[in-house]
Amino acid sequence: MNNFDLSNRTAIVTGGAQGLGFGISKRFIESGAEVIIWDIDKELLKSAEKKLNTDKATFQLVNVANFEDVKKNIDQITAKKKIDILINNAGVTGLTAKLWDYPIDEWHKVLNVNLNGTFYCCKAIVPHMIKNNYGRIVNVASVAGKDGNANASAYSSAKAAAIGFTKSLGKELAEKNIAVNAVTPASAKTRILDQMSKEHVQYMFSKIPRKRFLEMDEFASLVTWLSSQENSFSTGAVFDISGGRSTY
Repeated sequence: MNNFDLSNRTAIVTGGAQGLGFGISKRFIESGAEVIIWDIDKELLKSAEKKLNTDKATFQLVNVANFEDVKKNIDQITAKKKIDILINNAGVTGLTAKLWDYPIDEWHKVLNVNLNGTFYCCKAIVPHMIKNNYGRIVNVASVAGKDGNANASAYSSAKAAAIGFTKSLGKELAEKNIAVNAVTPASAKTRILDQMSKEHVQYMFSKIPRKRFLEMDEFASLVTWLSSQENSFSTGAVFDISGGRSTY
């Protein structure tokens, strides 16, 4: 693995207690960063704390779909230290169903976490980054946001919106020392696959030209570079990591 220097940097990773978020958190710690892991699942937070076993991480129960909860925690953190990096990783896939059968409550749930959660976190933290004239924001989107997955209209819509959100915010902050980028991963073997039907997982796997799932280290490496000081020019961009599925 390449080494990236995140020494003296502090990062918030949402949905960081499992899956891709946990992989990112682990890589950040190995790169020298202090990591604040947010998750909505108390038991997963306890498990992540036990696995990482480090004084370079703190663990907070935060609901990113609730702006008041996000703002309260951001204010408490920034009163004591600078936040240099924000990884908007928290997400849910929702049900796999035809659009005309899709439950309205489920639609709102998926958009609230995947899109509104990203908006809430950025809205709360960007003024802090502007004040410090430094920041790296990575929004975890999906190839579904580029291609649109059948039977996943809510998830595809939320991730497509996250891509548009990234481009807009990147332009708004382009004259600051703040980079805002999105990543569009293909499926990885994480617990999020448990939220989908076996047929849908197989459908997504069949779309990947490399004929395998994304590895955690591959994804964490890209996100770590985007979160480093080395990424001083790219902003408002979408970085594909889909094994050849979405090459645009």
